[in-house]
Amino acid sequence: MSGPRRTTLRITGDTPRRRGEDRGRQARAGITRAWQVYEELFATVAGGNARTLDVPALALRTVRATRAWAPELVAEMEGVAEGAGMPFWTIAALNARTEILAEAGAPRAGECSTLVRGGPGTTGGQCWDWHRELADAWHLQTVTGDAQAFAGITEHGILAKIGVNEAGVGVLFNILGHADDAATGVPVHLVARQVLGTAGSFAEAVGVLTGAPVSASTVITVVTADRAASVELAPAGSAVVAPDDRGWLVRTNHFLAPALAAGESRGRREPETYDRHRLLAERVLTHDGWRGTEASGGPALGPDALVRLLTAHRDDGAEVCCHAPAEGRLGSRWATLATVAVDPAERCLRVHDGGPCSAGPETWMPLTAPRR
Repeated sequence: MSGPRRTTLRITGDTPRRRGEDRGRQARAGITRAWQVYEELFATVAGGNARTLDVPALALRTVRATRAWAPELVAEMEGVAEGAGMPFWTIAALNARTEILAEAGAPRAGECSTLVRGGPGTTGGQCWDWHRELADAWHLQTVTGDAQAFAGITEHGILAKIGVNEAGVGVLFNILGHADDAATGVPVHLVARQVLGTAGSFAEAVGVLTGAPVSASTVITVVTADRAASVELAPAGSAVVAPDDRGWLVRTNHFLAPALAAGESRGRREPETYDRHRLLAERVLTHDGWRGTEASGGPALGPDALVRLLTAHRDDGAEVCCHAPAEGRLGSRWATLATVAVDPAERCLRVHDGGPCSAGPETWMPLTAPRR
């Protein structure tokens, strides 16, 4: 049975500012609602850790770093603010929400899980887990006017997150945690936006990522038709993690590169990330469905196989598919808000609104990167 259809924004504009204005006008009501939740979330998390945040100052600090690295991203955010009729610093804060929450000392229990099968016919996907109160604060999008047109999902007011561009370069997204995380560098969501809007190849995408001066940690998994790698980003540097000898990448929310793992904070506070990684690694070891589909020319890890692998709850040994408790305060109610499958050869995403356990043939929303 089909579920509700998410809004798809068609963002256009021949300059960054015009694209931002178009986004702001189309998503004005959603941005306003999302900001109200984030404003409360920042205060709640900081208060729970006996911290006080100056959110405007933190947001503008990340703007300075972004302006030095990619000023066009700042122009685009300025356009969003104008189109939405909101102060610029609130749009900057939305795009820097990961960095601001790092300053607040946010726990991240119940975060994302990613699977990719690399090689010829690379395919993959992920669960996107986030706060249940923000379940209506995201949308599908296509964006044209930059060097590369792209499609994907993102939150209201945030320029990009998970997606694939017209060159067949896709990105998947998992937050990490490092002891040095702060709100001083380029926000990781803006780094993903830069890859989607500019990278014409696997090498260009990796170059953008490893050259980004970030101050909060994430792993962005790059997928193209014939290659895949995870690029771990942290204040301490970056590392490229290749698929295993069978071509699989399994990512949850801890570092795999030894040099960066030395500063690990997320996994030490919430070790369930290791449980999810272990369960998924065991599942792909025994999963042989890709052999037949690959031999017949189909995707190595299509939506059906992805759902089977990602559907796991606490009784299975790890909560990959996350369900929020009925009660609890803001900041403690995690849920899988979306399940995303990507096929870079087709420049296509398929998005299910919710966790993999509720996905079915009729619930996937297809989205293809437009051509300029």
